[in-house]
Amino acid sequence: MADMTQFRISEAADLLGVSADTVRRWTDSGRLPATRDDHGHRIVQGADLAAYLTAHGRADEGTANSSARNRFAGLVTAIKSDAVMAQVEIQSGPHRVVSLMSRDAINELKLAIGDVAVAVVKSTTVIVETPH
Repeated sequence: MADMTQFRISEAADLLGVSADTVRRWTDSGRLPATRDDHGHRIVQGADLAAYLTAHGRADEGTANSSARNRFAGLVTAIKSDAVMAQVEIQSGPHRVVSLMSRDAINELKLAIGDVAVAVVKSTTVIVETPH
């Protein structure tokens, strides 16, 4: 039998876009199933987390009308720009998202390093890899 993917509360919180305390409350109330490991830490099974995300989505989704479904909320960590174009880097959890846009867009958004921003990705090609 294959190993089941399990997440600690903090990992589940990152994936859900909420605090660890919120996930603890959800597990305590039965909203999100969890068990305890040999050390007493709460563990959420990957299948249960996937079912929850499918039914409820992330807490930071749905803030705009858009056909794009891939949203990465994070912190702007770098902006490189010239007279016409700019490159913006957003750190979203463990993920680094890089966007190229016009310098005018940077100015209109008043985007600066340290700002919270959401990278919205719509693509016809998405490659899925596993660490195995």
